[in-house]
Amino acid sequence: MLQQRTIKTLTRAVGVGLHSGQRVELTLRPAQPDTGIVFRRVDLPEPVDIPITATAVVDTRMASTIGAGGAKVHTVEHLMSACAGLGLDNLYIDITAEEVPILDGSSASFVFLLQSAGVELQNAPKRFIRVKRPVEVREGTGQQLKWARLEPYHGFKLRFDIDFAHPAVDSTGQSVEFDLGEGNYARDIARARTFGFTKDVEMLRSSGLALGGGLDNAIVMDDYKVLNADGLRYDAEFARHKILDAMGDLYLVGKPLLAAYSAFRSGHAMNNLLLRELLAHEDAWEIVTFENERQAPAGFTQPVRAW
Repeated sequence: MLQQRTIKTLTRAVGVGLHSGQRVELTLRPAQPDTGIVFRRVDLPEPVDIPITATAVVDTRMASTIGAGGAKVHTVEHLMSACAGLGLDNLYIDITAEEVPILDGSSASFVFLLQSAGVELQNAPKRFIRVKRPVEVREGTGQQLKWARLEPYHGFKLRFDIDFAHPAVDSTGQSVEFDLGEGNYARDIARARTFGFTKDVEMLRSSGLALGGGLDNAIVMDDYKVLNADGLRYDAEFARHKILDAMGDLYLVGKPLLAAYSAFRSGHAMNNLLLRELLAHEDAWEIVTFENERQAPAGFTQPVRAW
């Protein structure tokens, strides 16, 4: 059968939160089959567990935030994207502050940490949410239109179109498609960094956001160009980062999706609305397992290779 996965040993990271600027320690630990991915706020007087689910998302402004029992964890999408890309089903994530560390602004450091800990197969079937019919959410019209869609697909692929009128973005491409069965997450997606504009920094910081951001953990642009001395890591790095974010946002449903995702100008809020719309229609999805690994879609049968 196609088996669930966790990590073999615990692994740790230390960094700062992108928005809070707070120092935070992260400990990733193996978990038993059917545990799912559980964040644990260990800095509180009584530790609080926050299992990931679509309905655990309590805020989507600038990041995906989950919460339970009065505790929150901000900016979970990059770590969740790494878990999705590596096919991890069960994991405990102990955290000593309210925001996941941004590290280098991508998911590459999380992929490295998880691969260093080793991926362990577990004696339980891997459970998928298979999309049975198209589901879509839309918002706005004309220049304000944005949408996201899930359609049936034997595998998992994503297409994202962004729309930034900026010379640096225009010159590198505003559309990317990634198929987990054909590409390599660690090589093709994981190193794409979050990005922002200098004109927005003052506004964000006055609102208590982006306090930990800088050239070492984000692509920063003025009105004309990328300011990072080392330039971009990929063609279409901006659109690739939106794929990275979407993979993390969608994995908050609690199980890997078998679906084709496509989106235009979507973000954390719309991605979560899409999950909630899917779950609201019981005829649109089903839980499936694969007793024979050969029947499983490509991309889920082998651990992700290093880049």
